[in-house]
Amino acid sequence: MRSTLIRLGFETLYRTSAYAALQPLVQGVGAVLMLHHVRPSRVGEFQPNRLLEVTPEYLTSILERLEAARVDVITLDEMHRRMVEGDFARRFVCITFDDGYRDNKEWAYPILSRFSVPFCIYVPSAFPEHRCRLWWLALELAIARSDTVKIEIGGRTLALACADAATKCAAFRKLYWQLRACADEAEIHRAVERLAAESGVDMVAETDGLCMGWDEIKTLATDPLVTIGTHTVNHVMLAKASEEEARRELLDGRRAVEAQIGRPVEHLAYPYGGRDTAAEREFRLAAELGFKTAVTTRPGVLFQAHRRHMTALPRLSLNGEYQDMRYFDVLFSGAATAVANGFRRVDAA
Repeated sequence: MRSTLIRLGFETLYRTSAYAALQPLVQGVGAVLMLHHVRPSRVGEFQPNRLLEVTPEYLTSILERLEAARVDVITLDEMHRRMVEGDFARRFVCITFDDGYRDNKEWAYPILSRFSVPFCIYVPSAFPEHRCRLWWLALELAIARSDTVKIEIGGRTLALACADAATKCAAFRKLYWQLRACADEAEIHRAVERLAAESGVDMVAETDGLCMGWDEIKTLATDPLVTIGTHTVNHVMLAKASEEEARRELLDGRRAVEAQIGRPVEHLAYPYGGRDTAAEREFRLAAELGFKTAVTTRPGVLFQAHRRHMTALPRLSLNGEYQDMRYFDVLFSGAATAVANGFRRVDAA
């Protein structure tokens, strides 16, 4: 239902040309684009994590559109300079990737290099060290292999039928959000690890296959086009952690990346990044720890007023469910997120 409503919103804004009429009022001074995976389309109806991946062709089309529109694609350092100094003569874009997936190197990097545009990869230091498991991927794989899933969450055992694509999608949505609601993040990992083991999913192999190792990240970091940012150590929901633990995740994640690439790390992406996982306390901690910028997953473009909230920046998600250049035009106009945000420009609380 949510996906249908979002698509309807895009279509309405596009077909009525409302996005074009609103653009001068809501486009802001720039935007930070958020991606995760770039790789060819996978087959199969049950792909609940497809929203995290776009095709190489779609990424190419976006870069062509930005080039034709004479939008500056800049580094996070340059974005920070422009925001702080009030240099808004030209609209700009920053391109960012979360988590450090290997397809960023194999598929995205050649395309971005061909266009000579900079980008940032936010790395949770436990991922290249193979010390963390992608529980949302394991949940997908376990459901894909089963006709019924049984899992214990919060002391309750849930048994869900998932014999076809429709019931598998319903089971994933239900379990994903129940797991996200757990007060103790360790409980999420315990529950999914048990489910994965019972379903024959090798979480270690799956994580290692998807995530870059340090050697790959260090090689990318030698390219001036590439910024390596931090994404904590363990990709934790910071708002659910104590202040001491949250501070440690931010500090240790940054130090681990700095030790590997041999230069300061000044840019942060909050894991998950929504209102339930990153809010005022996290924004304050990032500022106290000296990060130049910190990005959320709250939807929005950048306005001049964001210069006072550089550790609470919104992003535009390039969602794999909406790989249509019409929708990108609506998104980049600022109209879709303006409507979603009730025309509030800054959401930093």
